[in-house]
Amino acid sequence: MYLLGIDIGSSSVKASILNGETGEIAGSSFFPKSEMTIVANHSGWAEQHPELWWDNLKLAIREALSLSNISGKEILAIGISYQMHGLVIVDKAQQVLRPSIIWCDSRATEIGNKAFRDIGNEPCLRTLLNSPGNFTASKLRWVKENEPALYEKIDKIMLPGDYIAMRLTGEVRTTASGLSEGIFWDFHKNGVSDLILDYYGFNPTLIPELVDTFGIQGHVSAEIAAELGLKSGTPIAYRAGDQPNNALSLNVLNPGEIAATAGTSGVVYGVSEEVKYDPQSRVNTFAHVNHAAGAVRLGVLLCINGTGILNSWMNKNAGNKSYSYEQMNDLAETVPAGSEGISMLPFGNGAERVLGNRNIGAQICGLDFNRHTQNHLFRAAQEGIVFSFKYGMDILNQIGIEAKVIRAGKANMFLSPVFRQTLANIAGVTIELYNTDGAAGAARGAGVGVGYYPSFADAFSGLKKLGIVEPDSKAIPAIREAYQRWESNLTRFLHQ
Repeated sequence: MYLLGIDIGSSSVKASILNGETGEIAGSSFFPKSEMTIVANHSGWAEQHPELWWDNLKLAIREALSLSNISGKEILAIGISYQMHGLVIVDKAQQVLRPSIIWCDSRATEIGNKAFRDIGNEPCLRTLLNSPGNFTASKLRWVKENEPALYEKIDKIMLPGDYIAMRLTGEVRTTASGLSEGIFWDFHKNGVSDLILDYYGFNPTLIPELVDTFGIQGHVSAEIAAELGLKSGTPIAYRAGDQPNNALSLNVLNPGEIAATAGTSGVVYGVSEEVKYDPQSRVNTFAHVNHAAGAVRLGVLLCINGTGILNSWMNKNAGNKSYSYEQMNDLAETVPAGSEGISMLPFGNGAERVLGNRNIGAQICGLDFNRHTQNHLFRAAQEGIVFSFKYGMDILNQIGIEAKVIRAGKANMFLSPVFRQTLANIAGVTIELYNTDGAAGAARGAGVGVGYYPSFADAFSGLKKLGIVEPDSKAIPAIREAYQRWESNLTRFLHQ
């Protein structure tokens, strides 16, 4: 039997068909083949129209089915992973009212900061485990303040994965995990936060019906099934934000386990059975996919916005699109650790939570026109991203999330030997690489949700470890010196 996993990213939309028995991917595809456009009409803004996700998803599903050489009627269940924190709003006819304000949009930062001050740190952290920050609830408040006529037309608010489920089933629903990432969830009462609804002046009817993260969440409509080549009534059996889902895809479900990813943004994600939060909300705590009343499973998330997007910028600009990412990795390896004095701060993709919601922009420090080449820039970019991980991981350590072993899919920046070895060296961790990604994880999640897999152990029996990266003691002194230089540059910009 086959399971379909969907991953709605901000760069592309991926669909993978998993052979449930063998754990192998029968067919996989992503669209567009170049990166999706993020519209930024003003500094700090980032929008995408949900229809763009839907159009690319249809292409990806059709190609994945073609490559797998199976009938869509053999798909047992569908799982959805999606870019976190985005805001999608629809009217009573389920028509989208405006482009989605996506995860890296910074416009609501001060709205969330003011809410944190007005409500008070203690009530926010005790019930929400976070500052309202620049999350979905604050973005909705921005719409209410700046687009009041449009706001009055809203029937329901959704996260990106909820929108995709709505297009497949015609039903508007969401999950507790999703609401927690939007800062709508009260962990103290285990329900929607009255604190946030009251403070921001939101009608509770805006919140969709709740469904479990794992379980039957709806069925593909006859009309959409015919359009996509699926079986009418195929169940949606799992949905989760991309980072909890990435942890799931790596079988990171238990306290003390750590997952990482480095796509457009970069994340280190640790699971805890205790309520842990950063008093400054520089790292954030959400409900993990297997969180339940009486069985606490919280994901503590360090997010760096400017990760793969910096590498992409280097490809387009410093490399003039002349190199593949593999070639860029090879060129970066020709430069010694520390990039011969260049430090790069990768914070050019909106306000960074790890910097207290500051937006300091990306910076290149120490550039010498007589010594440095594009190869130095390629390496400095990867080192700068790793150093931002290290900076955030030190904050995680302060609240008791300490990484000894990190699991990651062998994808995106973890394909780079420079990136993964530098991370192992500066963080002093072992990195385990696996044959998985978000779409494969969503497919396995659907198998659990529909009952095809009786346990998580069964779902992940086909997960394969592809390699291990250990710290290189000989290389550590040079990379520590480079990190100290990088941190000194960061401190200087933070105090400007």
